[in-house]
Amino acid sequence: MRALTSLKTATLAAALIAAPLAGAYAAGHQKGALDATEPTDFTGPRVTGLIEQVQGVNQGITEARDANNISASEAQQLHMRAARISQAAEKVAASDHGRIPAAQYHDLLRRLDNVDQRLMNDTGNGFMIGDGSDGGSYPNG
Repeated sequence: MRALTSLKTATLAAALIAAPLAGAYAAGHQKGALDATEPTDFTGPRVTGLIEQVQGVNQGITEARDANNISASEAQQLHMRAARISQAAEKVAASDHGRIPAAQYHDLLRRLDNVDQRLMNDTGNGFMIGDGSDGGSYPNG
């Protein structure tokens, strides 16, 4: 009798342990409609525009380097800054279903504009403040 009780207890314990594990195993191998994760599509107008602007700045950096207007180290530094902006845009878009919120979009554009302005200054095409007699420093004189 005692052996029958311990057999029943062991069987019951095995069933109670196996049931949650079997459910977890089945849940891990079954994909429902809500579980499907599509790769993020970076096609929103802000993402597309920002990526195109980054490509334009990269093209300007390459052209300036080819024309020997900037050194190789300056070109590399500017390319790296542009790449970080592009990576940040993709990261934000991936976390927000392919969209970039307006505030972050404007921040990324500002950062990219700083890279572009740095390129213009390094190549001598930046705008000067004043009449240029002081080399563009402010205040004039």
